[in-house]
Amino acid sequence: MTEVPVKLPSARRLLAFGAAALVVAGAILARGLIERARTRSALDTWTNDQAVQTVALAKIEQNAAFRTLSLPGTIQPYNRAAIYARVSGYLKSWNEDIGAHVTTGQQLASIDTPDLDQQLDQAKADLASAEANAALADLTAKRWRALVASQAVAQQAVDEKAGDAAAKKAVAEAARANVRRLEALEAFKNVVAPFDGVVTARKTDIGALINAGSGAGQELFEIADLHKVRIYVQVPQAFTAELHPGLKAKFVLPENPGQPYDATLVTTSNAVDSGSRSMLVELQADNPDGRLAAGTYCEVQFQVPGDPHVVRLPATALVPVDKGVEVAVVGPDDKVAMTPIKLGRDFGDTVEVTAGLKPTDRVIDSPAETLQAGDAVRVQAPAADQVAGAAPAKAD
Repeated sequence: MTEVPVKLPSARRLLAFGAAALVVAGAILARGLIERARTRSALDTWTNDQAVQTVALAKIEQNAAFRTLSLPGTIQPYNRAAIYARVSGYLKSWNEDIGAHVTTGQQLASIDTPDLDQQLDQAKADLASAEANAALADLTAKRWRALVASQAVAQQAVDEKAGDAAAKKAVAEAARANVRRLEALEAFKNVVAPFDGVVTARKTDIGALINAGSGAGQELFEIADLHKVRIYVQVPQAFTAELHPGLKAKFVLPENPGQPYDATLVTTSNAVDSGSRSMLVELQADNPDGRLAAGTYCEVQFQVPGDPHVVRLPATALVPVDKGVEVAVVGPDDKVAMTPIKLGRDFGDTVEVTAGLKPTDRVIDSPAETLQAGDAVRVQAPAADQVAGAAPAKAD
């Protein structure tokens, strides 16, 4: 077998290869160190960036000359009457059902009153007997007065006969009054409407036992006069000073939100409820087409005067503290400053700020509980987009 000689590389070539490998390894190591330093720097930047809170600014509105105050109200009829029976008996018939338009004096139902009928017949018989006795007593008294002139009878006996005649006459008058009373009750056998309106309830039927009066008796009908309606609203105490008779308002119904109705404030209770700290006020509105139903919920909108020097702020921006209320204001250096403010009226979702705040201040909306004075923050939107001056609203 023939041996093949192996030629080994020279030492110089080996050194060249080793140096090249070291250069490549050094380059890879340097690149790795540079990438690692760059990644760490980016991570530090991201961490520091995340430590700065991003906040949204609250919308500050400058108070207008007039503000709209929306409050819930209840619509009630201009007149409403619960109809009860005045006499006892059984319902003979009813003529009008719910939704019927009735006029004053129109018959609603008829009651069968056999007991009352018998009482009236008895009273008429008692009256006839009393009138006969009174006539006889009067005739007897006249005869005795004629006999006293001839001294056939004593004056004492004549006076007794005259007194008996007067007593019998009084008994007859009492019997006559009793007949008139029962005749008046007989008229109540026909249940009639007390005024023009709509039958809103019928709570009886033919053959039902009817008891007289509102204590023991059952309500038969309910009549509502809806040519006008009364609207009752509970107004918070803070706004009662601006409400006065004659003030115009508008109200809308949930089923017709885009159709406002006009109303006028006519009176107030002049008393603040100690539980709700509100005052009951009454408005009235015309209802010629009858669209407004009794008991309907509505939203009443008052135009109340406002102070243009006062700003309004969302209630979510308030920070309660031991000594009052503060807001978190972002300064020109994007750092937080806790500013105490003085509140005015509370509108529920917004409040009036009477001192401590300007329309140009950048107030943080819903500040985090961990936010403290001096913290750097990032504003989510420009202040110019968050601050708006409300245009004065026109009073109706």
